Amino acid sequence: MSEEFVQILDWIAILCLLAGALLSLIAGIGLLRFPDLLSRMHAASKPQVLGLLLVLVGIGLRILPQEETGVFSAGTLVLVGLFQVVTVPVAGHIVARVGYRTGRIRRDLLGTDELADRLESDRFTKSGAENNVS
Repeated sequence: MSEEFVQILDWIAILCLLAGALLSLIAGIGLLRFPDLLSRMHAASKPQVLGLLLVLVGIGLRILPQEETGVFSAGTLVLVGLFQVVTVPVAGHIVARVGYRTGRIRRDLLGTDELADRLESDRFTKSGAENNVS
């Protein structure tokens, strides 16, 4: 690769690394500042994943010119990013459900509570089935 192209890739990598670090910092500040579990869960998942993906893109652009060594491949970065994109939303959803069911969320901050209606209908269905069995 030409020197000018490598230098352009380096600058793009620096911008990606800085943007990713900034988003991760914002996620950390959100974890400390937000008032309840659901807001913190949102701050822990959304900007953190995007920040990590930007950091991985920056690292990938930085190691692209030195790929001949074979010590570290960009495929590893893709796997790390894919793993994060798949697992973080699932973990956030599980944390939110557990927090809701244990009463650790502030219901006054909820705009719409669709889960309460669903849980109530499930309880009604189960109690009706128990009454029919008796």
